[in-house]
Amino acid sequence: MEKIEFKTTINATAEKVWDVLFGVKTYPKWTAVFAEGSQVKTDWKKGSKALFHDGKGDGMVAVIKENIPNRYMSIKHIGEIMDGKEKLHDWGESLENYTLTEKDGKTELLIDMGITEEWLDYFEKTWPKALDKVKEIAEKPDDHIET
Repeated sequence: MEKIEFKTTINATAEKVWDVLFGVKTYPKWTAVFAEGSQVKTDWKKGSKALFHDGKGDGMVAVIKENIPNRYMSIKHIGEIMDGKEKLHDWGESLENYTLTEKDGKTELLIDMGITEEWLDYFEKTWPKALDKVKEIAEKPDDHIET
C-alpha cells in the first residue's frame, strides 16, 4: 500500500473548513467530484461506523478511527458496498486522514491516505479537484454551515 498526500491552503478558519468537509449539506457537494450523488451515513464520532455511498448502491465501509474537531479526522476503510451489500476486507492500515492547521485565519488542509496501486492514478487526479471544491465552498462569504 502506498501513501499519498494532498495539500491546500484555504482562506477560512479551521472550523469553517471542518464544517465544509463533514457537514450534512456540504459533504455531498465536494465529494460529488469522486461520485455524483455521493453521501455518507455516520455521526463522525470516534469508533462509529461510516457508510460512504455513491447513490447507486456501491461505496465503502469505514470506521472513524479518530475525531479531534476542527483539527484531525482519521477514517479507516474496512470494506466495500456492492449492490447495497457490505463486504469486509483486511486492507491493513487503509487510512484516510484530514489534518487542519489554522494560522492567521487561513487553514492548511492536508489529506493523506494509504492506497492500493490500482486506485493510485484515480485519486491523484481526483483529490486535487475535490480540494478545489472544498476551498470554493469554504471561502464563500456566508453564514456558519450547519453540521
